[in-house]
Amino acid sequence: MKRPVLCLLLPTFQAGGMERVMAELAGYFCARHRDEVHLILYGRNIRFYYPLPERLVVHQPHAVFNDRLRLVAMFKRLMFLRGTVKMLQPQKILSFGEYWNSFVLLALLGLPYPVYVSDRCQPGKKMSLMHFVLRRCLYPGAKGMIAQTGQARDIYFRELRHRNIRVIANPVRIPESTNGVPKEQLVLSVGRLIPGKNHDRLIALFAALNQPGWRLIIVGGDAQKMQLRNSLQKQIEELDATDSIQLAGDQTDVASYYRRAKVFAFTSESEGFPNVLAEALSFGLPAVAFDCVAGPADLLIDGHNGFLVPLNNYPLFSQRLKQLMDDEDLRQRMGQNARAGIARYSLEHIGKAYYDFMSGK
Repeated sequence: MKRPVLCLLLPTFQAGGMERVMAELAGYFCARHRDEVHLILYGRNIRFYYPLPERLVVHQPHAVFNDRLRLVAMFKRLMFLRGTVKMLQPQKILSFGEYWNSFVLLALLGLPYPVYVSDRCQPGKKMSLMHFVLRRCLYPGAKGMIAQTGQARDIYFRELRHRNIRVIANPVRIPESTNGVPKEQLVLSVGRLIPGKNHDRLIALFAALNQPGWRLIIVGGDAQKMQLRNSLQKQIEELDATDSIQLAGDQTDVASYYRRAKVFAFTSESEGFPNVLAEALSFGLPAVAFDCVAGPADLLIDGHNGFLVPLNNYPLFSQRLKQLMDDEDLRQRMGQNARAGIARYSLEHIGKAYYDFMSGK
């Protein structure tokens, strides 16, 4: 008897949060289920970054995308995707990407195979009129939608009126132990250096707190074309805070920073799903975060595993951060709650939630 087929669809497999989650889910599906698992890549520039499980079968177009004949090239990609799916006859299809999902649904229009789609961006993100119309027309044809947070589910229902939306968060790599590394008087923030992360405001409020012995480290590099690092470094120097505030840039071993830190600070004003906040909680770090759209409210219970602050209320954010820096017992209690509560985001739990949803459970 032929094994059931599960197709995973992505434009490319470059470095990125969407690709990382798909790689981890592919590993889970290959290890835990008897399905044949296929990955179909169909984008313009196909790259590989994350390791893939041996059982995963990868399909990609042979022809190079011709930018000079873009419409023709896109049509060829569409036909490649449609033809590959028709050949595989899958029982389940999972597609990621707020723009690319419409392309997938258009390519598979009229085929009898169930497609489950998941946007991986801030819900309610403004899109061009063309993309807005495509989503309104094509998304109702998806068998189901996966939202990363409860807020995202509510927004997608209002926008798209899809009646089969399931909230499934991103999987979090949960360390087996957080012991063995001495803790430092360190407030940690992790995220790309882009305006929406508000690192400049975090730097200003931390410098104003002037807590003796405490340091702020921001892990994350410049986003493409943004180049904010120089201006942030200049701000630190003007505040005479070079001894207490450090821009660590991109790091391959972010876990070492989570292990050393005592508090996590998250000043982002919009998210799809705040992976770094979830990672911090998995290391037992109490967090202070803005209640932005979307995600922190799904991860933080105010006063239990951290503090959830109304968006852009910087005086309260500063007050809560100081409260954690001053009270070791509070940090210990919240840190224990943080690590205990994050277990529901393990790959085992999230992978099963995805598989069950696509199986109609």
